[in-house]
Amino acid sequence: MCKRFLKHLAIIFCIILVSLMGTYIGLAIYYHNAFAYGTWINGVYCTGRSISDVNKELAKGFSYDGITIYDKEGNSFQISAQDIGYQFDFVTALEIYQKQQNSWVWIDSLFHGESTKLAPVVSYDQQALEKILQNIPFLAMERKHSDAERRVAIVKTKQGYELLNEREDVLSLEEAEAVIIRSIEASETEVFLAEEGCYHDLELTEQMEDTLRMWEKVSAFQQCGIVYQMGEEQLPVDASVVCDWIALEEDGSFAMDEHGNLKLRENAVEEFIDTLAGEYDTVGVSRQFQATRGETVTVEGGIYGNKLDRKEEVVYLTDAFLSGRREVHEPAYTQKAWKQGKDDIGDTYVEVDMGEQMMYYYEDGIQKLSTPVVTGNTSRRMGTPSGVNYVYLKQRNRVLRGPGYASPVDFWMPVKGGIGIHDASWRSKYGGTIYQSNGSHGCINTPRDVMVELYDTVEVGTPVVMFY
Repeated sequence: MCKRFLKHLAIIFCIILVSLMGTYIGLAIYYHNAFAYGTWINGVYCTGRSISDVNKELAKGFSYDGITIYDKEGNSFQISAQDIGYQFDFVTALEIYQKQQNSWVWIDSLFHGESTKLAPVVSYDQQALEKILQNIPFLAMERKHSDAERRVAIVKTKQGYELLNEREDVLSLEEAEAVIIRSIEASETEVFLAEEGCYHDLELTEQMEDTLRMWEKVSAFQQCGIVYQMGEEQLPVDASVVCDWIALEEDGSFAMDEHGNLKLRENAVEEFIDTLAGEYDTVGVSRQFQATRGETVTVEGGIYGNKLDRKEEVVYLTDAFLSGRREVHEPAYTQKAWKQGKDDIGDTYVEVDMGEQMMYYYEDGIQKLSTPVVTGNTSRRMGTPSGVNYVYLKQRNRVLRGPGYASPVDFWMPVKGGIGIHDASWRSKYGGTIYQSNGSHGCINTPRDVMVELYDTVEVGTPVVMFY
């Protein structure tokens, strides 16, 4: 009885084993022509599917418009897929990947699924691509110069002396084209030639090495750290200025002293200071002024303005440059105006419009005072002169004297020589055309009540703009 049970049990076991083996072999044969269980390719579930079926689905989810190529300066060029007849197919990649799967160990896939990324096999029109490569601007530019023609030189520009090194970071055409082709075949959308190592330095001759050593001297010479503060404007004494300070030999080469250093050209600093003064000295210059009456007038002459102390500035700048100082410098002046810089009037000033016989006072751009006045008698050739002047003194209870007169005034503010702004107790009327026949000896006669306010408000040094 026991033997019969064991015999039946053995038979049942053999049947189960044979069934399992048959099932295993059957699935192995099934997966031999399809992808194994748990296979994912490019996000597509491929279990039991044929290569043809998977290829169609992968193709639907893949697109390629072309590639953008960048050089080291960031210039770009785009090659479209259409222009080179770009085509792709996943069949070959799928065949290779499927052969790598062992269908006889399919059971392992039940516990360890496979996920992978496959790139398509790419084809394109090689002649069309070659023609495009020939016309890429930054590649075409490199083709114009042979390595032997590439030079190292020191050249002068508007910014100063600069180093021209055509042998540094040179693009290798062969490497660049190989990288571009490889990137297209990999269906990449961007390629940066610098990051791909397509730029190299060329070997230098002994003469080129000498030029580089000279450039170190020139570059150091041009590194001036002085910045002139001209009012609100800062004027750096940079390479564009200092390049003209280097002494040159008759053949145009750089002049060197006995220690092998570059020479400072004679009178170079003096010439710069003269140019600076010519641009920023404002005493007696012609100015465009926005008059209260609504028009822009030209005002010439006068004693107001800035005037650089040229001798002191030559001494300062020579020493500062040679000692390598780095600082913001406000220059010395033999005459210093209310403000420095080209706009030296600013927005606080007295305006005397002789044509309108009006006087105004502006403080921080706001009109604080407006009054009619009487200026110099034009019929007697005593007309008040035009110009930009300034209040250089304030006095109380002054007697103004001249040929045939002595006029006591309570408030006196001279602006140019003996011409000034003052009250005039002998007058009862102001403005209009009084100045043409009964004007002053040249001063600006002002109503006393206005003069009280003006005297208390205006400071010494305030600009006085006078015009007709």
